[in-house]
Amino acid sequence: MEYDRLRKFRQQTYQMLGNAKDATFELMDSVMTTRNASCLAEFSLSPLFRRKWSSTYEALEDSRPSRNKLMKRYVSEIPSLEYVLLGIDHTAWGRRGAKTLKDRTYEHQASSNNSVTVGQGYSTIAWIPEKPGSWALPLRHERITSFETPISKATWQLKQVTKHIKQKVLVVLDSEYGNGSWVNQTGEIPVSKLMRIRSNCCLWSKPDSYSGRGRPKKHDKKFKVNDPNTWWSASSTVEIEDSKLGKLRISQWNNLHFHSSSSHDMSLIQVERLNSRGSGKKRRSLWLVWVGEQFLELEDIWNQYARRFKVDHWYRFAKQRLHWTLPSFTTAKQCERWSDLMPLMTWQLWLAKDLVEEYRLPWQSQKKNLTPGRVAQSILPLLIEMATPATSPKTRGKSPGWKTGQKRRSKKTYPIAKKSYSRAKKSKKEVA
Repeated sequence: MEYDRLRKFRQQTYQMLGNAKDATFELMDSVMTTRNASCLAEFSLSPLFRRKWSSTYEALEDSRPSRNKLMKRYVSEIPSLEYVLLGIDHTAWGRRGAKTLKDRTYEHQASSNNSVTVGQGYSTIAWIPEKPGSWALPLRHERITSFETPISKATWQLKQVTKHIKQKVLVVLDSEYGNGSWVNQTGEIPVSKLMRIRSNCCLWSKPDSYSGRGRPKKHDKKFKVNDPNTWWSASSTVEIEDSKLGKLRISQWNNLHFHSSSSHDMSLIQVERLNSRGSGKKRRSLWLVWVGEQFLELEDIWNQYARRFKVDHWYRFAKQRLHWTLPSFTTAKQCERWSDLMPLMTWQLWLAKDLVEEYRLPWQSQKKNLTPGRVAQSILPLLIEMATPATSPKTRGKSPGWKTGQKRRSKKTYPIAKKSYSRAKKSKKEVA
């Protein structure tokens, strides 16, 4: 059953790749089975790629993967659950020296050693399965243009994905999305949101009912996260024992809001680590906010947020094992088409994880739950047995080549696009 499921998935997604689908599909098989590569053309050395090395680049010039069709196909593989957990994040594809690549921007990565780089940003929305491991399965993985922000792009992606999910949806996000702008832009999307907020964040309580005089109040008491003097008694508190972290205290305050999103109430959640298992260090609290219908118990909420880090694992897997940032394309469209293949390869590995026989190197230990990298390392015999839906290449003779006497033009260079936020201009009052 699982074998037929994977074969059907490969055949159907093969039809969604548009032009040059044969070369594109064989390129994906080569990427999944190649552990190390120094350039895109090196994937043509794989026995699964039956074409010349130039076809690796031509495939990405001609292919047109249908993102909407692929997204619907991915969603159909999500099992029937009480709720679907989605994770959203963004990362940078650094292209500091690519002066001929259009629409490069300054990308900020607070968690990296080089916090600012020049390149293109990509936003990812992924389904996070319940099974243990580092699996995160992207539903959309798209470039953030110079006219967009990570929040606006994530909002659009969330709208597209939730149209095709019938179950309840919980979205978990990092602190970059823990602000009023994200809450306002996603207020009409019927999902629950769990975000981390920064330790210097300020929230406000809901004001009393309108007294009938003057302008209605939007805010009441101020709750400053890093100032315990501004706190009041929590609405509910529980203490639990975690096998890894020890004793935890989880507190919740209800009916709070960001200053810029007073119409959207939310719950503030504090996770305290009461003992540090002999480390002697005082751990900082984890602060979360829940927006929307709260259908989980308080002691289960923080565990769901911890699953968000699987998206970070997928970024590392895509860059290191799927060679996402290896090629140096000259156009943004090539980058986007290459990036569209990353979710498709990940879903194939997910469907193959119970079919492959683990192959490990002599220095690698045996794993009970196979990671995406270990599945990719073991999938070659399965792909040979299953065969490819791609047709065999046809010879078409030699190209006439460059015309004699035709001048070669240097490629056009583009400046780095700088994003800025312009304030609305105030209209001048007419003088009587």
